[in-house]
Amino acid sequence: MITISEKLPKISVIIPAYNSEKTIAHTIQSVLNQTFTDLELIVINDGSQDSTLEIVTQIKDPRIKVFSYSNAGGNVSRNRGLQRAVGEFVSFLDADDLWTPDKLQSQLKALQENVTAKVAYSWTDYINTNGEFILSGKRVNVNGNVYENLLLNNFLENGSNPLICRKSLITLNGFDESLSAAQDWDMWLRLASKFDFICVPSVQILYRISTNSVSCNLARQEKSCLQVLEKAYKERPSALKHSWNVSLANLYKYLVCKALQKPLNRQKGLTSAIFLWKYFLHDPSRLQNINFTLKLLLKIVIILILPTLLDSITNLRRQKIETLFNG
Repeated sequence: MITISEKLPKISVIIPAYNSEKTIAHTIQSVLNQTFTDLELIVINDGSQDSTLEIVTQIKDPRIKVFSYSNAGGNVSRNRGLQRAVGEFVSFLDADDLWTPDKLQSQLKALQENVTAKVAYSWTDYINTNGEFILSGKRVNVNGNVYENLLLNNFLENGSNPLICRKSLITLNGFDESLSAAQDWDMWLRLASKFDFICVPSVQILYRISTNSVSCNLARQEKSCLQVLEKAYKERPSALKHSWNVSLANLYKYLVCKALQKPLNRQKGLTSAIFLWKYFLHDPSRLQNINFTLKLLLKIVIILILPTLLDSITNLRRQKIETLFNG
């Protein structure tokens, strides 16, 4: 028999952490600052080689539970956390992202008021390494059966977003550990194939963009997203005829915009050019979107040409200096 003091927490928050010393304290604090307090915070230290573990263990709160393993990646860490979780609901949070204080309370309320829904999601804004606002995320508000909406694009946008019924996650055996990226999109699609979603139309996730984030490995991102889409369309083959090209166009639109984020270089310019071509090929509305495509193309051309111009200017200056010194 469970006494009041042994009462299980309502929500389990799971943070996979690998070499996250710069951000982990702020991320944890955004959980501890939640207006909903009946939670456990499970930190999975995924073989960190920096001071991540020291920082976490110095934060004194009885709700924090820390488990250390050898490095295995985000998918495995999330599943390890899920195995440890005891809450009725689960939410995952990447070690460099933040939540607004009302995130869990708002999402839990939405699920309690919509008993057929097993997943509550909110909106995202993007911040830089200094925590400064960069841009707004998608503002999608769809409820109930959202599977075909998710096929078109991952409007949940990241793995730090939803609050999910733990039994639903267990039913699906957790995250697919064979995927090297896009694990969150795959998980949300598998959930959407069986359960209803409910939206909390408010910005509650602050997603941090950094040059070393998983989402910045564009080739790996493309490969994994294509795997996710192919698997998802097998689940709903009836949707394939109508939306396959739209899904691909949206994927490559996302990837080309990702490739055009700073820091910029010639290699990213070439990569974005390839993605732009694939976007153009698959976009059913390519003629209506031609202005958008041309703007992206112009930016790519500038990125590709600029390094050459800079090299020319540098070489010219060097030649002038050599001429001066050599008489």
